[in-house]
Amino acid sequence: MKKMTVEDMDLTGKRVLMRVDFNVPLEGGKVANDKRIRAAIPTIKYIVEKGGKLILMSHLGRPKGVRVAEMSLKPCVSVLEQLLGQPIGFIDDCIGEKVTAAVEKLQGGDVLLLENLRYYKQETDNDPDFARQLARLGDLYVNDAFGTAHRAHASTKGVAHFFDLCAAGFLMTKELDYLGRAMENPEKPLVAILGGAKISGKIDVITNLLPKVDRVIIGGGMSYTFFKAQGLEIGNSLLEADRVDVARQILATGGDKIVLPLDCMVSDAFDFKARKIGELKQVNADAIPAGWTALDIGSKSIEAFAAILKGAKTVIWNGPMGVFEIEQTARGTDAIANILAEITAAGAITVIGGGDSAAAVNKAGVADRVSHVSTGGGASLEFIEGKTLPGVAALTDNLNVA
Repeated sequence: MKKMTVEDMDLTGKRVLMRVDFNVPLEGGKVANDKRIRAAIPTIKYIVEKGGKLILMSHLGRPKGVRVAEMSLKPCVSVLEQLLGQPIGFIDDCIGEKVTAAVEKLQGGDVLLLENLRYYKQETDNDPDFARQLARLGDLYVNDAFGTAHRAHASTKGVAHFFDLCAAGFLMTKELDYLGRAMENPEKPLVAILGGAKISGKIDVITNLLPKVDRVIIGGGMSYTFFKAQGLEIGNSLLEADRVDVARQILATGGDKIVLPLDCMVSDAFDFKARKIGELKQVNADAIPAGWTALDIGSKSIEAFAAILKGAKTVIWNGPMGVFEIEQTARGTDAIANILAEITAAGAITVIGGGDSAAAVNKAGVADRVSHVSTGGGASLEFIEGKTLPGVAALTDNLNVA
């Protein structure tokens, strides 16, 4: 990675302003899933052990510039205390005199968590004055929030303008290393698996990937738009009618590189909200009955995809193969997750692109058996699209890296 990392900084006695991603689910005023907090612990521990005075800032939810008590970061304090084994300070604001006063009292090795950045609309507006007020709290800036690196917000982009040195934390570094290697210097064959509901969100991804990959496996709801582009009957399956021509162009450009499902699991009745499915049966891709809805890939597709994946050395996965939230239609997604765990054990590099794909490997119980599960769905997707991530671009270049 060509950006400065936290290990390149002299932290002793310095005020270190660090952007983390503590956008965690809360239930009953408590953190329901602490995965994102745990992901930041290695960088937090490093700064604390080096004697830095650590000020943590994050958003939680979308309060849209209003104080919403249910979106306070305070419940994160007890989780942090348990994980770090030390008291954690908390202040119910992120700028202003009382925040400045709290920061001035910090000793080396202390940690202070600020209140939700998005209680101020200026955060998402990337307001320069708001960014300046945040920057006054620190001597150094560290960004370990890959999940927000694609957002040009005050705490990710704007604040960096007011520091001489801005570094990546260990999580940010790991994310960029894995994704960067997979995209720029992968061990071949390189296979991408793309799923999820819509082709519209993946057009730039496919366009950027086609020259680099050996195969692109397409599943999930987006595959039915490709079926439509081939002139096939798709019944009541998910369709983006305004993307059929684009799908047709992608098929023509990609040729043999693009691999579509051979068969599907279809149902005569489907209610996602109620988690209800009617009769479920497997049909070939060219035999989806009118009035039926395709909800997952079938066994022939699983077998064909497995054969391709078992020959791969690097795999990028973004998007489930079907409605994986419902057990009857999770088989395809679960199968892909387990295949990726198998090939990882055999030496392949497998990178899971956050969001639903991360949820899928967790659900399948194989999250710790793949190479890397990204903490940022949107950020990883934009990285794979070849876009510049504002939160990464804002970090100081490491001139010692070739």
